[in-house]
Amino acid sequence: MTTTAPTFDTSNSLTDHDNPTTNRLRVVFAGTPEFAAISLESLIKQQEALNIEIVAVYTQPDRKAGRGQKLSASAVKEVALAHDIAVEQPVTFKKSSAEGLAARQTLRTYQPDVMIVAAYGLILPIGVLETPTHGCLNIHASLLPRWRGAAPIHRALLAGDDETGITIMQMDKGLDTGDMLYKVIANIASEDTAASLHDKMAALGATAISTVLKDLAAYQAQAIAQNDSQANYAEKLVKTEGEIDWAQPAAAIERQIRGLTPWPGAYTFLAGQRVKVLASLPVNTSQQTSEPAGTVISVGRKAILVACGKESDTESSATTLAITHLQFAGGKPMTAEQVCHGNQLNDGDQLTTETK
Repeated sequence: MTTTAPTFDTSNSLTDHDNPTTNRLRVVFAGTPEFAAISLESLIKQQEALNIEIVAVYTQPDRKAGRGQKLSASAVKEVALAHDIAVEQPVTFKKSSAEGLAARQTLRTYQPDVMIVAAYGLILPIGVLETPTHGCLNIHASLLPRWRGAAPIHRALLAGDDETGITIMQMDKGLDTGDMLYKVIANIASEDTAASLHDKMAALGATAISTVLKDLAAYQAQAIAQNDSQANYAEKLVKTEGEIDWAQPAAAIERQIRGLTPWPGAYTFLAGQRVKVLASLPVNTSQQTSEPAGTVISVGRKAILVACGKESDTESSATTLAITHLQFAGGKPMTAEQVCHGNQLNDGDQLTTETK
């Protein structure tokens, strides 16, 4: 179903082929992490080609980070400062507070034609969404409406999706519910982790937003409404999601390891000590076992084979997972071969969940 985009003023032409010196589209960019910084850097380099001018960058306030807990600028702020672009870091846009009202007024002074939003991390009220002439566009790392919310890349991996992608969306007051302007599909490889897929999506997002800005009026006129019945909520990750339940099938655990790399990371316990499980091989369905879940079947030079749960209640044997890299508490990451030459893990050991 094709619907009309939100009623923003499109009377000013976005492109003028007869007059290449026409006024550029005034763009405000809002984002915080590396995912957003990739798109910002790309847009900065293409300002002339896209006939745009990035007049300001919005990002989260500096946060304390590292062992020294020193204030650290976001990846987006670093890119903006490197290119001498004005940076704004409001804590809120709520009109119920003096800070929010001031932030709204500051945004209006930039007279934005469009606002590009990518993993900003701050809620934009309807008053902000309607400030730019052509509204706010979101670079979302999912084929909407598949995964709405904070962690679409991770949830796609954890769910075992075969594909994902980027959606450029016209933002509305809902959570990732706006009309879709443009989609790009990307396959999820069997070896993809959250880290590798993040990098793919960041690059794809930069390309997608450039494509839309080349002919924004046309993409907005052909916007498509989302089917809410197909939507899933990609909840924000929490550290405890990394704890492995060996009673789960090996395929689910293998996805857990990839989907939570590098953060929060998958982990298990050996004799009460936490062990990080860094990587494993794709599940070999022919390798089955009758050993209890969590049992270390063999510590080999290529992999550490661990018993997992059954794929279904009708199965007579359980699945296994071949771990290739892990890290013991207080130690460095190790390959299976390094573990094999040591004495920290042996055949028959039992990996467990945390003892409460």
